[in-house]
Amino acid sequence: MGDTLTILLTAIGALVVGFLFGRYLLQKLNRAAAIELEEKGKRIIKEAELKAENIKKDKILEAKEKYFKIKADFEEEANRKKNQIISNENKLKQREASLNQKQSEINRKDAELDSLKENVEAQLEIVRKRKEELESKVDEKVKELEKVANLSADEAREQLIETLKDEAESKASALVKDIIDEAKLSGAKEAKKIVIESIQRTATEHAIENCVSIFNIESDEIKGKIIGREGRNIRALEAATGVEIIVDDTPEAIIISGFDPVRREIARLSLHRLVTDGRIHPARIEEVVNKTTKNIEEEIAEIGERTVIDLGIHGLHPELIKLVGRMRFRSSYGQNLLQHSREVANLCATMASELGLNPKRAKRAGLLHDIGKVWPEEPEMPHAVLGFELAKKYKEHPEVCNAIGAHHDEMEMTSMISPLVQACDAISGARPGARREVMESYIKRLKELETLALNFDGVNKCYAIQAGRELRVMVDAESVTDNQAAQLSFDISQKIEKEMQYPGQIKVTVIREMRAVNFAK
Repeated sequence: MGDTLTILLTAIGALVVGFLFGRYLLQKLNRAAAIELEEKGKRIIKEAELKAENIKKDKILEAKEKYFKIKADFEEEANRKKNQIISNENKLKQREASLNQKQSEINRKDAELDSLKENVEAQLEIVRKRKEELESKVDEKVKELEKVANLSADEAREQLIETLKDEAESKASALVKDIIDEAKLSGAKEAKKIVIESIQRTATEHAIENCVSIFNIESDEIKGKIIGREGRNIRALEAATGVEIIVDDTPEAIIISGFDPVRREIARLSLHRLVTDGRIHPARIEEVVNKTTKNIEEEIAEIGERTVIDLGIHGLHPELIKLVGRMRFRSSYGQNLLQHSREVANLCATMASELGLNPKRAKRAGLLHDIGKVWPEEPEMPHAVLGFELAKKYKEHPEVCNAIGAHHDEMEMTSMISPLVQACDAISGARPGARREVMESYIKRLKELETLALNFDGVNKCYAIQAGRELRVMVDAESVTDNQAAQLSFDISQKIEKEMQYPGQIKVTVIREMRAVNFAK
């Protein structure tokens, strides 16, 4: 028990001694670390001070460099401005010297002018006195002349004025005639140039007029189905379409005859659908014709819309667009009406641009000038007047309406576009190859033209040339004078206009030749 206590006390003593010794060592180590840290801090501070000193020196050097640079720039700018100021001062001195010189010159000239003024006044006084002397002498001479000529001065002046007036009028009339002749020549050249350029820039197409359409079939057995029992099918088809169906001995073909091309097209398409379907009876015919008519009307509207889009025409009334589409199925003397109207529209736009007019309005008038020809009804009025009424009804511009109504002289022209449309219509219809006629009607028309001219007194021979577009009339020189020949040409042209129908225009040329023949024996 005693040993255990001793051991315990010894252990406690050892622990206390160890604790105290450890604490001593720890404090010693802490002091050493603190000293080391203090030395390290001093060293860092010393390095920082050294680095700061170097940075300070660098900044000072950099600031000095900037200072010297700014100073040099300032001195350079100051020198430049100083030189400029010196230069300006020199210029001002030169100007001052120049102004002083000019001032002295002006003063000298003022002195000269003063002297000249005095001289002029003296000369004017002399002239005034001489004028008074001359006037008195002129009055004396006038009085002497009045005594000799038995005329007063006013009467002599009037006679002189009358003589000069007659001479001036004669010269003026001659000058006016020369100017008119020159204007006609240059105007004709310019007009030909515009027309030729317009025609060259406008693409044209050729068309053929048909009054019949041919419907081809595979065999003649189908003809019987189309005719039907006792002809009821063909009668129903003719009643529904308004055309004449000719079924004859022509192999594998049926002829559709009618003056309305739209109806002929409806009949042709209806026949095609009926033959393809195979069911041909009156009820089916009526159904197919109604459906085909509706399709054709839609196609007409589409053609009209495509045409106005191609020509760049905007704001056209839908009814007028339909009429434009109907032109596709109408032709005149072999020329398709839609192609003719497009051609006239392009020509009008080209000529209007050359003449400084409104090309869009001219193109619009050119496209619509023949809409009276395709109106579904048939009123008792010329197509130009009908077209005028339609354009007016659908709110077209007054100039466009007048151009439509006046292109065949049915009404007075009130705008510059109207003669353009008339001229372009004639160009489109008169160009070679644009229109054609059946040979029999063509020959008949030429004979009628020659016979009409032969009925006039004094006409010996007559020839229709240029496909009936020119009429050469030979007259008897002894019975017809030059003035009568001009009147005869006018009378023949007026009679042709009243009694004949023809495309384009006809030129009437009266030829009078006088020959005097004698023989020396």
